[in-house]
Amino acid sequence: MKTRKQKIVAALKIIIATLLIIVVALFVFRDALLKQAIAKVSIKMEREYNSTFSIKKADFVGLSGLSFSDIILVPKKADTLFNIHKMKTSVNLWKLFVGDVQLGKLEIENGFVQLVKNKQGRNFDAFLKKDETTSSSNEKRDYAKVAYRLISKVLNLIPTDMKVENLSFRLDDNGKKTTINFQKLRLVNKQLETSIKVQTKTFSQRIRIEGLADPRNKTADIRFFNIDTGAIKVPYLDERYGLKSSFDSIRLNIQNIDKSGGKLHIDGFASIANLMINHKKIANKDVVIKNAKFDFRFLLGSDFVSIDSSSTVQFNKIKFNPYLAYETEDDTIYKLKVAIPKMKAQDFIVSLPDGLFTHFQGMEAEGNFEYKLDFMFNKNKPNKLIFDSKLKKENLKITKYGEANLNKLNGEFIYRAIIQNVQQRPVLVGSSNPNYTPLDQISPYLQKCVLTSEDPSFFSHRGFINEAFKQSILKNIRTKKFSRGASTISMQLIKNVFLTREKTVSRKLEEILLVYILENNRIASKERMLEVYFNIIEWGPNVYGIGEAAHFYFQKNPADLTLKECLFLATIVPKPKKFMWQFDNEGNLKAFAKQQQKFLSNLMLRRGLLIPEDTIGQSIPLQLTGNAHSLLNIKMQDSVPVDSLAVELPFEF
Repeated sequence: MKTRKQKIVAALKIIIATLLIIVVALFVFRDALLKQAIAKVSIKMEREYNSTFSIKKADFVGLSGLSFSDIILVPKKADTLFNIHKMKTSVNLWKLFVGDVQLGKLEIENGFVQLVKNKQGRNFDAFLKKDETTSSSNEKRDYAKVAYRLISKVLNLIPTDMKVENLSFRLDDNGKKTTINFQKLRLVNKQLETSIKVQTKTFSQRIRIEGLADPRNKTADIRFFNIDTGAIKVPYLDERYGLKSSFDSIRLNIQNIDKSGGKLHIDGFASIANLMINHKKIANKDVVIKNAKFDFRFLLGSDFVSIDSSSTVQFNKIKFNPYLAYETEDDTIYKLKVAIPKMKAQDFIVSLPDGLFTHFQGMEAEGNFEYKLDFMFNKNKPNKLIFDSKLKKENLKITKYGEANLNKLNGEFIYRAIIQNVQQRPVLVGSSNPNYTPLDQISPYLQKCVLTSEDPSFFSHRGFINEAFKQSILKNIRTKKFSRGASTISMQLIKNVFLTREKTVSRKLEEILLVYILENNRIASKERMLEVYFNIIEWGPNVYGIGEAAHFYFQKNPADLTLKECLFLATIVPKPKKFMWQFDNEGNLKAFAKQQQKFLSNLMLRRGLLIPEDTIGQSIPLQLTGNAHSLLNIKMQDSVPVDSLAVELPFEF
């Protein structure tokens, strides 16, 4: 009888022999199997993606190598998606045995991949359709698991040795064309070196990418340089979105990609030199950040995606720790936290990006400050929004003003409104102007009406109202656009006197910083600020200041205005040039206008700013007796429905 040891040896021999037979069979029939695999792919492309996939020639090279020629994928009734003339590759057989595809070597010669969008559609639409089995499943997505699986698959498809010559990536978006041609790409012994030519309708340049790339160990340290002189221009965005951008160099370092304890960690840093951005929504000139660096740690869990607070953002001398998170454990929650540690105020000023804060050029400051922002939005409980902004000062003082000299508010100056980039007529703000009206000569009714409608806490706040910011954010999130601001009278004053009405990020940021300086350094008293405000704001077409407005509408001095007249003037402040839409063809106030004024007067009664006796005579129709009356008879051609003005109430508390 055979011993147990002999039986085991015999079994092993049988297994080895079987494996050898399988290997030999695979080797003998591998060409047939390869053709069969290509045929299956062709059938799948035809059936599921309505596309034609073909390979002119496919052969094995050695044990694990493959050689292909003329690989073509063409969606039906659309432009070719890709066409590769020659490609050689090898696969890791052990990985393939367990179901993973891991490329070991890749050579590509002459070919292109193109994405086309035109009137007929997009040539890649068929490949974007959702997997119905996945979309119908109620299984909760594990962000860490999904991301790690996707990253691993992508990195496995990046070969350890690569040689590419003349491979182009083309983009054609309704005639907006960009071509990125990899004239040469080499990855040998983890060292990456490329030579790329970028061609658009507006420019052509050559770029070099080099550095360490180790896909198996999930690490990289690569740099982007311009082979030619000048900065590297970013293609496509200028034609598609009107966004011009460029940079001198970029460095991307991936130090670690690891999944442990159910969490995925991605650590590294990215840096950029002389980043330039130009877009009409950002600023009216080039915005330049000389040096910026982002030390990042991305964390992904089963129910959250975040940038960890240990991450650091630095540009010039400004350094802060950001925290961003998207959580789905119970509700859908967005979080943002920013912490700027203690730093010198002057370092902050000199570090502001060129072109973004032009009115701060030449400004000097003393002291230190630190800042914290805490924001949280729960999609299912929007009213629980958190917006907490805190600035801690230490001997903070402005010693020299830049282009915006805030001290001019305390004396006479020439004010010229800018509307649609056109300077309006000069208005002298001071006693030399006969229409200028000191605060004590403006009807108390008008002061109360305007403060109630525009900024009820003007005399108590320091330029900003956190609750107003919260309500503004809520409305903007709901409408998915910037449909409401949170401007105080201080902010309106800064915008009118020192800035423009352009709707740019630059103007809004400058407005916020200038308001903070004005209010917290007590440069002008609240009374003086309010007096200037009443004397410069627009009250109608080419009507500036309350002195002109009182005569234009009622042929009166500001001190003699009645409550009814003041209520009318307060309600037209948001849209003064459209005052005539509040009246019907007989010159009487329309129902929505009366409703606005009644709403405002009732609010003032509840707050104790009026007493019932003040409202006596409110039923008497409002009459325009000044030059404004003649405009009521002019037929206005306006595409905006008149009743829509009633919806846009200026009184949102």
